[in-house]
Amino acid sequence: MCPMTDVDKNKLRWRSRRGLLELDLLLVNFVDDGFDELSPNQQGHYRRLLEEEDPDLLSWFSRSAVAEDPDFQALVEHILLRVQP
Repeated sequence: MCPMTDVDKNKLRWRSRRGLLELDLLLVNFVDDGFDELSPNQQGHYRRLLEEEDPDLLSWFSRSAVAEDPDFQALVEHILLRVQP
């Protein structure tokens, strides 16, 4: 996989903005400070995660529900630990 260009990173950052402050703080900060540390496989999971509905994301990140997809759940936990140590 080719390294991300600045344009690609900006697009990903924009897609991470959800319109809900709680999600914006988590996801945008993660793209800025943690996304590059993910494996290419995990980066693909993150891109897929962004296709999920906001209510689902909010419930997963608030830990009121668990994602059915184990890759999503692992990523949610990783992001929470990375952004909210």
